[in-house]
Amino acid sequence: MGPIRLPVTPLKAKICLFIVAFAILGALILSKPAWRLQDFDQHFYITIAYDLDSYGVFSNGEHDAGDPATTRPPSGMFFGPVYPVLVFVLMKLDPRFAEAVRCSVEAHRGYRNEDTCEAYDASARLLNAFLLAIGVVAVASAAQLIFRKSSILLLSGMLAVAALAFESFIFSWVMTEAAIFAIYGVFALAIVAAWRTGRTRHFILSGCLLGLLCLTKPSYLVLFPVVVVLTLLYLYWLADPRRPHAVSRVLAFSLAFGCVVGAWAVRNVVSVGKFGLTEEYGAVAVIERFAYNDMMAREFFEAFPYCTPGIGDLAFDHVGGTDSMRRFDYQAPDGFFQVGRGRRDALVAQFHRLDPLIFGIIRDELRTSWWRYLLVSIPLAWCGMWPGWIAGLILVPLFGWACIRSAREKQPLLMLYAAPAFAMLGLDALVGNHDSRYNLILIGPYAVGTAFIIIFVVGKRASEMAIRRTSTDIISICDRSFRCRFNSTTRLMTTQT
Repeated sequence: MGPIRLPVTPLKAKICLFIVAFAILGALILSKPAWRLQDFDQHFYITIAYDLDSYGVFSNGEHDAGDPATTRPPSGMFFGPVYPVLVFVLMKLDPRFAEAVRCSVEAHRGYRNEDTCEAYDASARLLNAFLLAIGVVAVASAAQLIFRKSSILLLSGMLAVAALAFESFIFSWVMTEAAIFAIYGVFALAIVAAWRTGRTRHFILSGCLLGLLCLTKPSYLVLFPVVVVLTLLYLYWLADPRRPHAVSRVLAFSLAFGCVVGAWAVRNVVSVGKFGLTEEYGAVAVIERFAYNDMMAREFFEAFPYCTPGIGDLAFDHVGGTDSMRRFDYQAPDGFFQVGRGRRDALVAQFHRLDPLIFGIIRDELRTSWWRYLLVSIPLAWCGMWPGWIAGLILVPLFGWACIRSAREKQPLLMLYAAPAFAMLGLDALVGNHDSRYNLILIGPYAVGTAFIIIFVVGKRASEMAIRRTSTDIISICDRSFRCRFNSTTRLMTTQT
């Protein structure tokens, strides 16, 4: 008697996928060098977590005036609360990490020697791996829900893991990318479930998750009207059968979203004196983005090969920034990013606040250069659409093929699932820069579409082989039957003779 094989249920498959994703991504992230906590954008989040820990205040971190090392900092609302609070929780759970954060922040403020600070962030890296594994399972679950094929779950999940593995460098920092990937992935799964089933509880859950995503990065607020339009489009015209009570479902989604973001907005009124999710955040991004409008025609056209994975790495100097695309390098003194940041810093030094100025700055910039602003957004979007680096060379074209095939088969959910991520790609091109790390949420749709095409091609090949075998068998049977009859007839004729 052979061994008993237990059936692999979807739950077991998801648990296995989570474990594999966490193990692979965790190992890759932990293998990266130890960074100082003041490097890159980490200091924004650890400073807010430090103020939460030391003073019980959610501040603006380094964007606050005064000297919060000796006085209680004022409440702030520049950043969303989700990731700084996660860092604060880690400080409570991991005393070693807490001491590293305290030492780094106090050294930056001039009260310690930074050389005495330990570059320790292992718990934050493991948290990032944990969040990414959640996002991977969400992507795989969405794939299974969209196409209703159990075989697509593990394949789409592992494709997402492969793409994220190429981005493991960025996940080794104490920054928001992993949290955004996880929250967005679960939100996208929830909204697909809401579209597929039409159940109110799924709309409520997706509204809460979108609100949480906006409290991680306020720019995701733009997805609220996008999702409302996509929901009405699907429920009224694309769903088969049509879903009743579409307006009430959208209302449930909107109320859940409003409760989450509204709670933070009310907090800001009480603590900061302003109603809103953020302050200065959008103004800073737009001012820095306007620097790219100075792009020359040569840079415009060279941006396409420059940003294409593999090709750009071979043809241009991405490390030293010494060639014709030097101004795309973030560290180049005359680069677009540094010029934009310099203008922002100069305006802050002169006027202290950007929000009162931003509409005038936008008006003056677009009055004469609106066409240049829109045109420059095209190569910036191209640069941002390649998360997963070299894996994108496979994922992106196969995703395009999947969209075409889904449209032909009248399966709109894949394109609806991808639409919010592409809306964010367009927004980042308009108000951000060319860094693909802001568009890691595209990995989900890319992986789902690629898995769909792989299964289609393999299934088609298997069907062709099965048809060929069947045809061969039929011909063989007919041939044997003909020979049998021919031999019988020959023997009969011989006997009669």
